Amino acid sequence: MRADPRKDKTLLSALKQVAPGTTLRAGIDDIIRAEHGALIVIGDPNELAFLFSGGMRLDLPLTSQLLYELAKMDGAIVITADGQKLVYANVQLMPDPAIPSSETGTRHRTAERVAKQTDALVISISQQRETVTVFVGDLRYQLGEISDTLARTNQALGTLETYRTRLDQGLTRLTALEFQSAVVLDDVLVVLQRAEMTTRMAEEIERNCAELGEESRLIRMQLDELMEDVPREKAAVVYDYDRSGDPASASRALDGLGRLDYTHLLEFDQLAELLGYRDTNPLDLTVHPRGYRVLSRIPRLPDSVIRQVVRDFESLDAVVRASHRDLEAVDGVGSVRAREIREGLRRLQEHNLVDRYLQL
Repeated sequence: MRADPRKDKTLLSALKQVAPGTTLRAGIDDIIRAEHGALIVIGDPNELAFLFSGGMRLDLPLTSQLLYELAKMDGAIVITADGQKLVYANVQLMPDPAIPSSETGTRHRTAERVAKQTDALVISISQQRETVTVFVGDLRYQLGEISDTLARTNQALGTLETYRTRLDQGLTRLTALEFQSAVVLDDVLVVLQRAEMTTRMAEEIERNCAELGEESRLIRMQLDELMEDVPREKAAVVYDYDRSGDPASASRALDGLGRLDYTHLLEFDQLAELLGYRDTNPLDLTVHPRGYRVLSRIPRLPDSVIRQVVRDFESLDAVVRASHRDLEAVDGVGSVRAREIREGLRRLQEHNLVDRYLQL
């Protein structure tokens, strides 16, 4: 599978500039409908001036109508980096001809070379094929039809809902096992795998939303709702079960999880190694949570207090068995929070039993 070039933050930022709902995109759509072509350069005009030959200086606010009219001329159109002002039109661009280019058309070849030679965003609109190609640095991306991208995104959103349901089921089961001190490493790895797959599907949808612009409003609302607490849950699982117990090591494991390629994400040996477990059978190895994830579900309990409780008791089981006086003695807890922790843990156990029953 070819990697998605939109993972590059610079390209993703560029796509937001040409997304539906922007003035630039409205002008581009007008140019395509009129079956015209265009070469548009977006960047600092002073830094790009060494490429210019001829042209007209305008210094006018960018409007879609003006962009459409100027595209009727043969030369390039130059727009400021913020996309607010149209500075030049009918400019002949003279990039370094020694820069390699895989493009065949003159307009696309010029666009690619200008992008590689400068930090500018370059947009090439093909008159014959009615396509829009974005060039940023060494990256090239052809914009798809909005209807096609929207259909793919809605399909991905359906997949995300399925992933989230399976993740919630895994988390509910993990919580029940944690309160019973019956977790094996396999249970943890299943949840981590599902959490990371959910995260990656959400990132794919987020990239599509950047390309869709205002057409993605409803999708973004659903995405935010589905992903509301997934990053927190995923991080808490890693901090709970990282073998070393060192928060810095857990942080590195979390970063490593995000960098795993898809093939390795499916291999439990790789996931176990990230957490510090090597040459073990995940089905046979009993592991014990430190309590980060369960304690984070107690309302109004600050992260600093959670970390202190975990440091003092070292395991969720010890926290559950702790008396009011034991909890009260923890730095930063006190009588009120000690009561909240005990009541919060009791409620979580009760809710977990109900959730487990409803999933049967």
